[in-house]
Amino acid sequence: MTRASELLRLAPSTVSVQIKTLEDSLGTDLFERRGRRLILTEAGRIAYEYAEDIFDLGQELTNIFHGRSPKATTRLRVGITDVLWKDIATQLLTPTFEDSANIRLTCIEGSFDSLLAKMGMHDIDVLLTDMPLAPSAGIKAFNHVLGKSGIALFGTPDLLPSGTFPENLNALPFLLPTKKTSLRRYLDQWFQKENIKPFVIGEFDDSALMKSFGYAGEGIFPAPAVVESDLLSRGLVNFGTIEKIEQKYYAISPERRIKIPAVQAICDTAREDVFNS
Repeated sequence: MTRASELLRLAPSTVSVQIKTLEDSLGTDLFERRGRRLILTEAGRIAYEYAEDIFDLGQELTNIFHGRSPKATTRLRVGITDVLWKDIATQLLTPTFEDSANIRLTCIEGSFDSLLAKMGMHDIDVLLTDMPLAPSAGIKAFNHVLGKSGIALFGTPDLLPSGTFPENLNALPFLLPTKKTSLRRYLDQWFQKENIKPFVIGEFDDSALMKSFGYAGEGIFPAPAVVESDLLSRGLVNFGTIEKIEQKYYAISPERRIKIPAVQAICDTAREDVFNS
Protein backbone atom coordinates (compact mmCIF):
# COMPACT_ATOMS: atom_id res chain seq x y z
CA MET A 1 0.00 0.00 0.00
CA THR A 2 2.84 2.36 0.85
CA ARG A 3 4.63 1.72 -2.45
CA ALA A 4 1.41 2.20 -4.43
CA SER A 5 0.77 5.47 -2.61
CA GLU A 6 4.25 6.71 -3.51
CA LEU A 7 3.73 5.88 -7.20
CA LEU A 8 0.33 7.57 -7.23
CA ARG A 9 1.57 10.51 -5.14
CA LEU A 10 -1.36 10.09 -2.80
CA ALA A 11 -1.62 9.54 0.93
CA PRO A 12 -1.98 5.84 1.93
CA SER A 13 -5.26 6.68 3.64
CA THR A 14 -6.63 8.08 0.36
CA VAL A 15 -5.72 4.92 -1.53
CA SER A 16 -7.25 2.75 1.22
CA VAL A 17 -10.52 4.69 1.07
CA GLN A 18 -10.67 4.38 -2.72
CA ILE A 19 -10.06 0.63 -2.57
CA LYS A 20 -12.76 0.26 0.09
CA THR A 21 -15.17 2.27 -2.08
CA LEU A 22 -14.44 0.01 -5.07
CA GLU A 23 -14.91 -3.13 -2.95
CA ASP A 24 -18.23 -1.81 -1.64
CA SER A 25 -19.45 -1.06 -5.17
CA LEU A 26 -18.44 -4.53 -6.40
CA GLY A 27 -19.77 -6.25 -3.28
CA THR A 28 -16.63 -8.31 -2.70
CA ASP A 29 -13.16 -8.08 -1.14
CA LEU A 30 -10.30 -7.50 -3.58
CA PHE A 31 -7.53 -8.11 -1.03
CA GLU A 32 -6.89 -10.33 1.94
CA ARG A 33 -4.31 -9.63 4.62
CA ARG A 34 -1.54 -12.17 5.22
CA GLY A 35 0.69 -10.94 7.99
CA ARG A 36 1.73 -7.45 6.99
CA ARG A 37 1.02 -7.98 3.29
CA LEU A 38 -2.10 -7.51 1.18
CA ILE A 39 -2.73 -10.36 -1.28
CA LEU A 40 -5.19 -10.23 -4.18
CA THR A 41 -8.23 -12.47 -3.77
CA GLU A 42 -9.58 -14.34 -6.81
CA ALA A 43 -12.03 -11.46 -7.31
CA GLY A 44 -9.07 -9.08 -7.05
CA ARG A 45 -7.19 -10.92 -9.79
CA ILE A 46 -10.20 -10.67 -12.09
CA ALA A 47 -10.57 -6.96 -11.30
CA TYR A 48 -6.86 -6.48 -12.01
CA GLU A 49 -7.24 -8.02 -15.48
CA TYR A 50 -10.14 -5.70 -16.27
CA ALA A 51 -8.13 -2.75 -14.95
CA GLU A 52 -5.31 -3.56 -17.36
CA ASP A 53 -7.80 -3.54 -20.25
CA ILE A 54 -9.24 -0.23 -19.03
CA PHE A 55 -5.79 1.38 -19.01
CA ASP A 56 -5.06 -0.02 -22.50
CA LEU A 57 -8.28 1.57 -23.76
CA GLY A 58 -7.26 4.83 -22.10
CA GLN A 59 -3.92 4.73 -23.92
CA GLU A 60 -5.71 3.96 -27.17
CA LEU A 61 -7.97 7.00 -26.66
CA THR A 62 -4.91 9.19 -26.01
CA ASN A 63 -3.27 7.88 -29.19
CA ILE A 64 -6.34 8.79 -31.24
CA PHE A 65 -6.35 12.41 -30.05
CA HIS A 66 -2.61 12.69 -30.64
CA GLY A 67 -2.98 11.55 -34.23
CA ARG A 68 -1.52 8.10 -33.72
CA SER A 69 -3.25 5.09 -35.24
CA PRO A 70 -5.04 3.09 -32.56
CA LYS A 71 -4.18 -0.57 -32.24
CA ALA A 72 -6.75 -2.69 -30.51
CA THR A 73 -4.87 -5.29 -28.47
CA THR A 74 -6.13 -8.65 -27.34
CA ARG A 75 -4.22 -10.37 -24.56
CA LEU A 76 -3.52 -14.08 -24.93
CA ARG A 77 -2.02 -15.71 -21.84
CA VAL A 78 -0.57 -19.11 -22.64
CA GLY A 79 0.73 -21.57 -20.08
CA ILE A 80 3.53 -23.83 -21.36
CA THR A 81 4.66 -26.78 -19.28
CA ASP A 82 8.40 -27.06 -18.61
CA VAL A 83 8.65 -30.41 -20.34
CA LEU A 84 6.90 -29.32 -23.55
CA TRP A 85 9.39 -29.10 -26.39
CA LYS A 86 9.92 -25.36 -26.99
CA ASP A 87 10.30 -25.72 -30.77
CA ILE A 88 6.78 -27.17 -30.85
CA ALA A 89 5.45 -24.37 -28.66
CA THR A 90 7.03 -21.80 -30.98
CA GLN A 91 5.45 -23.38 -34.06
CA LEU A 92 2.06 -23.44 -32.36
CA LEU A 93 2.18 -19.82 -31.21
CA THR A 94 3.73 -18.12 -34.24
CA PRO A 95 0.38 -17.74 -36.09
CA THR A 96 -1.02 -15.68 -33.20
CA PHE A 97 1.26 -12.81 -34.27
CA GLU A 98 -0.35 -12.88 -37.70
CA ASP A 99 -3.84 -12.54 -36.25
CA SER A 100 -5.63 -9.40 -37.35
CA ALA A 101 -6.77 -8.82 -33.74
CA ASN A 102 -3.28 -7.60 -32.76
CA ILE A 103 -2.45 -10.19 -30.13
CA ARG A 104 -0.28 -9.39 -27.14
CA LEU A 105 1.12 -12.78 -26.22
CA THR A 106 2.14 -13.62 -22.66
CA CYS A 107 3.87 -16.97 -22.14
CA ILE A 108 3.96 -18.41 -18.63
CA GLU A 109 6.15 -21.44 -18.05
CA GLY A 110 5.87 -23.84 -15.14
CA SER A 111 4.84 -27.27 -13.96
CA PHE A 112 1.55 -28.80 -15.06
CA ASP A 113 -0.02 -28.45 -11.61
CA SER A 114 1.08 -24.84 -11.08
CA LEU A 115 -0.24 -23.78 -14.50
CA LEU A 116 -3.49 -25.62 -13.93
CA ALA A 117 -3.90 -23.67 -10.70
CA LYS A 118 -3.34 -20.43 -12.63
CA MET A 119 -6.05 -21.44 -15.07
CA GLY A 120 -8.38 -22.04 -12.14
CA MET A 121 -7.67 -18.45 -11.04
CA HIS A 122 -8.27 -17.13 -14.59
CA ASP A 123 -4.59 -16.17 -14.95
CA ILE A 124 -4.11 -18.08 -18.23
CA ASP A 125 -6.38 -18.63 -21.22
CA VAL A 126 -4.96 -21.91 -22.52
CA LEU A 127 -2.42 -24.48 -21.35
CA LEU A 128 -0.12 -26.28 -23.81
CA THR A 129 1.05 -29.61 -22.44
CA ASP A 130 1.95 -33.20 -23.21
CA MET A 131 -0.45 -34.69 -20.67
CA PRO A 132 -4.26 -34.52 -20.44
CA LEU A 133 -6.31 -33.06 -17.65
CA ALA A 134 -7.61 -35.89 -15.45
CA PRO A 135 -11.35 -36.03 -14.67
CA SER A 136 -10.44 -35.90 -10.97
CA ALA A 137 -8.52 -32.61 -11.31
CA GLY A 138 -11.34 -30.60 -9.77
CA ILE A 139 -11.18 -27.77 -12.28
CA LYS A 140 -13.65 -26.93 -15.03
CA ALA A 141 -11.46 -27.24 -18.11
CA PHE A 142 -11.36 -29.39 -21.22
CA ASN A 143 -8.75 -31.30 -23.22
CA HIS A 144 -8.32 -30.48 -26.90
CA VAL A 145 -6.01 -32.98 -28.64
CA LEU A 146 -3.50 -31.16 -30.86
CA GLY A 147 -1.78 -34.22 -32.29
CA LYS A 148 0.87 -36.80 -31.55
CA SER A 149 4.48 -37.52 -32.40
CA GLY A 150 6.85 -40.42 -32.20
CA ILE A 151 9.97 -40.11 -30.03
CA ALA A 152 13.52 -40.36 -31.35
CA LEU A 153 16.91 -40.25 -29.64
CA PHE A 154 19.44 -37.61 -30.66
CA GLY A 155 23.04 -36.75 -29.87
CA THR A 156 26.27 -35.45 -31.32
CA PRO A 157 28.03 -37.62 -33.95
CA ASP A 158 30.92 -38.48 -31.60
CA LEU A 159 28.47 -40.34 -29.35
CA LEU A 160 27.05 -42.47 -32.17
CA PRO A 161 27.87 -46.10 -31.33
CA SER A 162 28.43 -48.99 -33.68
CA GLY A 163 26.04 -51.90 -33.68
CA THR A 164 22.29 -52.29 -34.04
CA PHE A 165 19.68 -50.02 -32.49
CA PRO A 166 18.56 -50.25 -29.74
CA GLU A 167 21.05 -52.78 -28.32
CA ASN A 168 23.93 -50.39 -29.00
CA LEU A 169 22.52 -47.90 -26.46
CA ASN A 170 23.69 -49.89 -23.45
CA ALA A 171 25.83 -47.88 -21.02
CA LEU A 172 25.77 -44.74 -23.18
CA PRO A 173 25.35 -41.38 -21.40
CA PHE A 174 21.70 -40.24 -21.36
CA LEU A 175 19.96 -36.96 -20.63
CA LEU A 176 16.37 -37.70 -19.64
CA PRO A 177 13.22 -35.98 -18.36
CA THR A 178 12.60 -36.38 -14.64
CA LYS A 179 10.69 -39.38 -13.38
CA LYS A 180 7.52 -37.36 -12.73
CA THR A 181 6.96 -36.86 -16.48
CA SER A 182 4.87 -39.17 -18.63
CA LEU A 183 7.64 -39.43 -21.25
CA ARG A 184 10.14 -40.66 -18.67
CA ARG A 185 7.72 -43.37 -17.57
CA TYR A 186 7.31 -44.51 -21.17
CA LEU A 187 11.08 -44.49 -21.69
CA ASP A 188 11.80 -46.47 -18.52
CA GLN A 189 9.27 -49.10 -19.61
CA TRP A 190 10.89 -49.24 -23.03
CA PHE A 191 14.41 -49.53 -21.57
CA GLN A 192 13.28 -52.40 -19.35
CA LYS A 193 11.51 -54.23 -22.17
CA GLU A 194 14.52 -53.89 -24.49
CA ASN A 195 16.91 -54.83 -21.66
CA ILE A 196 18.80 -51.55 -22.02
CA LYS A 197 20.66 -50.07 -19.08
CA PRO A 198 21.26 -46.40 -19.87
CA PHE A 199 23.91 -44.45 -18.00
CA VAL A 200 21.76 -41.50 -16.85
CA ILE A 201 24.00 -38.48 -16.27
CA GLY A 202 21.28 -35.83 -16.08
CA GLU A 203 17.55 -35.47 -15.39
CA PHE A 204 15.62 -32.35 -16.37
CA ASP A 205 12.25 -30.72 -15.76
CA ASP A 206 13.03 -28.26 -18.54
CA SER A 207 13.26 -29.69 -22.07
CA ALA A 208 15.16 -26.62 -23.31
CA LEU A 209 17.92 -27.14 -20.75
CA MET A 210 18.10 -30.85 -21.61
CA LYS A 211 18.50 -29.93 -25.28
CA SER A 212 21.28 -27.44 -24.47
CA PHE A 213 23.30 -30.16 -22.73
CA GLY A 214 22.61 -32.41 -25.72
CA TYR A 215 23.98 -29.80 -28.13
CA ALA A 216 27.09 -29.62 -25.95
CA GLY A 217 27.66 -33.34 -26.52
CA GLU A 218 27.06 -34.39 -22.93
CA GLY A 219 24.65 -37.20 -23.72
CA ILE A 220 21.83 -38.67 -25.80
CA PHE A 221 18.37 -37.18 -25.29
CA PRO A 222 14.81 -37.94 -26.43
CA ALA A 223 12.90 -35.48 -28.61
CA PRO A 224 9.66 -35.50 -30.64
CA ALA A 225 10.19 -36.85 -34.14
CA VAL A 226 8.34 -33.81 -35.57
CA VAL A 227 11.34 -31.57 -34.71
CA GLU A 228 13.91 -33.94 -36.24
CA SER A 229 14.75 -31.70 -39.22
CA ASP A 230 15.64 -28.81 -36.92
CA LEU A 231 17.87 -30.97 -34.72
CA LEU A 232 19.65 -32.50 -37.72
CA SER A 233 20.25 -29.03 -39.18
CA ARG A 234 22.11 -28.16 -35.97
CA GLY A 235 24.57 -31.03 -36.40
CA LEU A 236 22.91 -33.70 -34.28
CA VAL A 237 22.35 -37.31 -35.30
CA ASN A 238 19.22 -39.43 -34.99
CA PHE A 239 20.32 -42.54 -33.09
CA GLY A 240 16.98 -44.23 -33.73
CA THR A 241 13.21 -43.79 -33.45
CA ILE A 242 11.32 -45.56 -30.69
CA GLU A 243 8.40 -46.97 -32.64
CA LYS A 244 6.35 -47.98 -29.62
CA ILE A 245 6.29 -44.58 -27.92
CA GLU A 246 3.98 -41.82 -29.12
CA GLN A 247 3.60 -38.58 -27.23
CA LYS A 248 0.26 -36.78 -27.39
CA TYR A 249 -0.05 -33.03 -27.07
CA TYR A 250 -2.98 -31.06 -25.70
CA ALA A 251 -4.41 -27.58 -25.39
CA ILE A 252 -6.39 -27.32 -22.16
CA SER A 253 -8.90 -24.49 -21.96
CA PRO A 254 -11.86 -23.50 -19.77
CA GLU A 255 -14.09 -23.85 -22.83
CA ARG A 256 -15.48 -27.11 -24.17
CA ARG A 257 -15.97 -25.34 -27.50
CA ILE A 258 -13.15 -22.88 -28.11
CA LYS A 259 -14.36 -19.31 -28.62
CA ILE A 260 -11.09 -17.35 -28.52
CA PRO A 261 -9.92 -17.01 -32.17
CA ALA A 262 -6.22 -17.08 -31.24
CA VAL A 263 -6.64 -20.34 -29.30
CA GLN A 264 -8.53 -21.83 -32.25
CA ALA A 265 -5.64 -20.73 -34.49
CA ILE A 266 -3.22 -22.63 -32.24
CA CYS A 267 -5.32 -25.79 -32.52
CA ASP A 268 -5.66 -25.44 -36.31
CA THR A 269 -1.91 -24.89 -36.72
CA ALA A 270 -1.16 -27.96 -34.63
CA ARG A 271 -3.46 -30.24 -36.61
CA GLU A 272 -2.72 -28.90 -40.08
CA ASP A 273 0.94 -27.92 -39.98
CA VAL A 274 2.80 -29.27 -36.94
CA PHE A 275 1.41 -32.77 -36.41
CA ASN A 276 -0.57 -33.16 -39.67
CA SER A 277 -3.28 -35.00 -37.77
